[in-house]
Amino acid sequence: MTIWNERYNQEDYAFGTAPNVYFKSIIDTLKPGRLLVPGAGEGRDAVYAATLGWQVDAFDLSIVGKEKALQLAKNQGVNIEYQMQDVAQFEGTGAGYDLAAIIYLHLPPDLRRDFFGRLHHFLLPGGLVVLEGFNPLQISLTSGGPKDPTMLLTPEILQTELRNIQPLENCQTRLILNEGPLHQGEAEVVRYLGRFNPYLPC
Repeated sequence: MTIWNERYNQEDYAFGTAPNVYFKSIIDTLKPGRLLVPGAGEGRDAVYAATLGWQVDAFDLSIVGKEKALQLAKNQGVNIEYQMQDVAQFEGTGAGYDLAAIIYLHLPPDLRRDFFGRLHHFLLPGGLVVLEGFNPLQISLTSGGPKDPTMLLTPEILQTELRNIQPLENCQTRLILNEGPLHQGEAEVVRYLGRFNPYLPC
């Protein structure tokens, strides 16, 4: 995707090299397993998970993001699998994931509903979803995110669109971002943690 290639085409990492704080707070408590990172960007979360012993499959549309992610992994002495892939075409890699990390992946509504509705197919029973993204109050702030309100997230959207996922945490909050040049300052976000329950109705 040209816009992300342009944003990533600099020496600095657009969102830093440290993992997202919420993602880190969750994965630090878990036994290593298999992790899926859609919209992995420059790889900060994927690489951090690999340093903890996770087997990581990541994908994104940006070739520059992929190159920087693989360089970050090399610098950290770990390996990640990173594919050039669109969420619309992603069908999994044949085995279930213990965790999916969706960190600041903002999609048009139709694409989001489709992907969120299929996400449970990629998880093992009991597998987790951890998500952080901007909510509509972010529109008035300058710390990042899309300015199209239809691409922003609410707890109600996540409750409705993440099928067969039982929420363990689903809240909206204001915090201070310090994640590289593009995520700085006050931000309005949603944070979500859920578990795949195959016995929930779709």
